[in-house]
Amino acid sequence: MSTTTGEPAGGPDTTGGTGAPSAATAGAAAPTGAATGVTEAEAGPGRVEEKRVTWAELYFDLVFVFAITQVSGLLHHHHDWVGVARALVVFVPVYWCWVGTTVQANIRDVDTPKGRIGILAVGLAGLFMALAVPAAYEGRGLLLGAGYWAARVVLLLVLIRIPGVWRGPYGVGVLVSGPLLLAGGLLPEGPRTALWALAAACDLSAPLIFRSRLARVAYHPSHMPERFALFLLVALGESIVGIGATAAAARLDAVELAAVALAFTISCGLWWQYFVHAADAMRHAVTVADSRRDMIRRIFQYGHLALVAAVIAVAVGFGETVADPRQSLGPGSVALLYGGCGLYLLTFGYTRWMMFRAMSTTRIVAAAVVLALVPVMVRLPAIVVLAVLAVVLVVLNVVEHVRVERAVAAAAASASSPAAAGSVAPAGSAPAGAVAAAAAGAEANDGAAGADRPAAE
Repeated sequence: MSTTTGEPAGGPDTTGGTGAPSAATAGAAAPTGAATGVTEAEAGPGRVEEKRVTWAELYFDLVFVFAITQVSGLLHHHHDWVGVARALVVFVPVYWCWVGTTVQANIRDVDTPKGRIGILAVGLAGLFMALAVPAAYEGRGLLLGAGYWAARVVLLLVLIRIPGVWRGPYGVGVLVSGPLLLAGGLLPEGPRTALWALAAACDLSAPLIFRSRLARVAYHPSHMPERFALFLLVALGESIVGIGATAAAARLDAVELAAVALAFTISCGLWWQYFVHAADAMRHAVTVADSRRDMIRRIFQYGHLALVAAVIAVAVGFGETVADPRQSLGPGSVALLYGGCGLYLLTFGYTRWMMFRAMSTTRIVAAAVVLALVPVMVRLPAIVVLAVLAVVLVVLNVVEHVRVERAVAAAAASASSPAAAGSVAPAGSAPAGAVAAAAAGAEANDGAAGADRPAAE
């Protein structure tokens, strides 16, 4: 398996460029994983070599660009609470199909003819699923279930040589959730939704149920954060589509252009929150964690499900607001836009706690403000709804930028002090940990306190 400490084959490192030590600099010594039989416990934190994203994985992602667009379309046509629940039930297997492919690409060498064919085969199954999404609760439910089950079968087959792979999440996909989705496709809408929700619950709980078995897996710490960052970038791209597709059919007068600018500012604010403030910290947390398995499950597999779902909700909300910015919005549209943004910010509170056992006060407060404004925004014109949300995100990013700069300066001053000069800091500790904690949006008061936590947990 090829290794690198530079730019990934698929393009620039999307996890950011400051503060997060690479696996090589964190003490990488020898490749580990399924191919070598070295477990994570034997390797220790930071010893798995860097792994590059392959072109096949990036091409595979294009299928899920289309899939996210399809899920957004389903939510656009039915964005009451029932519609949100139904869209989520459909989105979970789509997302979990991508997650399963990403995990297997992380633990084995997929930059081979066999590996590429496996990824492309899952991509075809994912394309069938995406085609089924708009009519999943009508005449294409069986196609959705068949596509998902086929994807899980392919993933199991490419990992079949790993002992006990049947008794884990991949086996659950083939033996439990896949058949449930297939059976649901044959039932009327009510029972179908219930069976699909059960299938989603089985998939999401499998990593927890088989936690001890997954301890044998050695993950590549640089590859996983980059893959999930790219998937979030795909979702953010859908927010741009939500703005542009609606605006393209409008008159584009001054008010409508202002609405486009405000919606784009909101999208930029969401991007900034992740790729400027959080991405480096996530990569650092995985690199130095004693249990990469647990860290990856918590902040990537689960945390990014909420992040991507939130961005999809915001994207659909954009379409509603840009369409007629002079009119007030219904409760459903405001709930999607503000609720999605609130969920996005609250999820960072969750991931920061999982990484550093510290509160992300600024984001939690901002999320509370956004959610509290929902009843008021229902009565106001869409252009005002966009403007208020844009202001909240801009202020939040400015405040966090100032706090991060102060935390980094304090960490640098501490590292250059006479006391620090006489000691050698271990890999993964301050100041790298302080920079990563600050990049996560640390408060000025808790940034230094949380700096060493990733290495200790």
